[in-house]
Amino acid sequence: MPSIEVKNVKEKIEYRPNENLLDILLESGHFVDNPCNGKGTCGKCKVKIIDGAVESPSVTERKLLSEGELESGVRLSCMVKPSGNLKVELLQKEREHKVLTAGYKPRFDFNTNIKKVLVQIEKPSLQNQTPFEEQLKKATGLKSIQFDNLQSIEYDDGVYTVVLYDEKVIGVEVGDTTESLYGLAVDIGTTTVVCELVDMNTGKELSNSSMINAQKHFGLDVLTRITYEIENKADGKEKLQEAIVKSINDMIEDICNKEGISRKSIYEMVVSANCTMMHMLLGVSAKTIGKSPYAPIFTSSKNIPANDIGIDISRFGRLHCLPSVSAYIGADIVSGAYVCNLENRKGNILFIDIGTNGEIVLSKSGRLLCCSCAAGPALEGMNISSGMRAADGAIEDIEIDEQGNISLKVIGDKEPIGICGSGILAAVRELVKSKIIKKDGAFIKLEKLEEDDFRNKLIQMNGKKREFIVYSNGKSDEKILITQGDVRQVQLAKGAILSGFLALLEKAEITMDELDKVVIAGQFGAHLPADSLTGTGILPDDISDKLEYVGNSSKVGAYMALMSKDVKENMEKLSINMDYMELGAVKGYERLFSDCLIFPKV
Repeated sequence: MPSIEVKNVKEKIEYRPNENLLDILLESGHFVDNPCNGKGTCGKCKVKIIDGAVESPSVTERKLLSEGELESGVRLSCMVKPSGNLKVELLQKEREHKVLTAGYKPRFDFNTNIKKVLVQIEKPSLQNQTPFEEQLKKATGLKSIQFDNLQSIEYDDGVYTVVLYDEKVIGVEVGDTTESLYGLAVDIGTTTVVCELVDMNTGKELSNSSMINAQKHFGLDVLTRITYEIENKADGKEKLQEAIVKSINDMIEDICNKEGISRKSIYEMVVSANCTMMHMLLGVSAKTIGKSPYAPIFTSSKNIPANDIGIDISRFGRLHCLPSVSAYIGADIVSGAYVCNLENRKGNILFIDIGTNGEIVLSKSGRLLCCSCAAGPALEGMNISSGMRAADGAIEDIEIDEQGNISLKVIGDKEPIGICGSGILAAVRELVKSKIIKKDGAFIKLEKLEEDDFRNKLIQMNGKKREFIVYSNGKSDEKILITQGDVRQVQLAKGAILSGFLALLEKAEITMDELDKVVIAGQFGAHLPADSLTGTGILPDDISDKLEYVGNSSKVGAYMALMSKDVKENMEKLSINMDYMELGAVKGYERLFSDCLIFPKV
């Protein structure tokens, strides 16, 4: 059987012919960035062929790779199908990512579903043969005990701890374990996952762990992952579920090790996630979410034994999944709306969670209207020529002064290797401000500039295409650029979000001036200064003084639901009361979207 030698780790991988190189590397556990899931559109899955014969570069590779890269043996691994022994060098490594775990948390009363009760059991004798079950019912005041709670009991006298969920026995433990009562608040995003350990006796947040969603191997966005499920009927759904469950179990192990507790002392996990991620977590097909009329299998909350899907906590542990509104307004947005008390706040409040999708909720004196717009992966740093996630080496902010000098803010204070979502937005903001791009998004023509115009040194020609030079270390193949295509990607995201914003205002029959507050939530929004949002025209300039940042409201919502059954019930009611508007069905929406593509005047 032929094999592939990976230079970086001195490992040989045997493979079956007709597999592409990307799949071979991913299946063997190697990191290769592939946001388009091997469709040959992102140009990110680069590897270098050191030795061995492969077919000539495809037309797609010649388009996405530079001449220098091709000459040095760099190829797109999704485009290479090896047929013999091969030696390759990986050109990427997984980097430390910035993941938002904190957020605004309102005051609320604790009232958990999970409780522990200490009971004293007497060992039977000839004089007193009262069964264990009857003693347990008498001690707890319950009329019945489920049979499975009796299967592992070793009948002896002494203290037992009864674990209750909604006043029903879900477990019995020998001895006094009342001090060991922990839960998990989990936020599953398309890009990142956050898991927080909570002491349910006190409500104290003990430790958290975060990571990039392991489903990244199947595509960066939800639609690509849904496509993976469709194209892999035999096991696609199962692999997507296995990936996210493994991510969660790895994080549980991490935080339990940090705190020195047993994962068997965790009795409940509450999950907040978008609708697609919730389906994939539970092993439910998400195929209908990806095509019109975008009807999910379920939107209501779900409560099941955690072990049923492989979550490794107490065998009595419960998994509670918070409710969604529709296919594209998920539990993460319901959590945010609840955390921000949108249903009860006075005035007109706009709530926005900006990511691959832009989810928007408008509260008009408590009446909640919501919509979702396909912002695309550009604002996550993907589908951008030099784009990357928010990791060490990513440019996250840019400034151009009046002389054309460029100042960069780089995550980790490292040498720049790419540009993340906040960085691409800042770059476009500066291009608009410097009039390097016009209001229609097109680069200014060099022949229209005076010889001493500072913009001349910031733009290079690539054939007939104009590109903005963000950073150069002196090597022509290692420049970080903003291309016309990159600007168009941001433009589409801007048009989607702003048009959704304006459509909701029109539906509610209120004007921009009547907005009292604009609440920005989520991983991406937390890193966006007001001038990036207004400078690119994603939000109008006249609301910059009305912005309020609330951080990871999805995770906070999961925490609140973990600590209060009343919160769980109220979120269910809230999801039903949120009025969803499908933008595609709005009269005149195409014209509105087109108008929203225009960048602001400076």
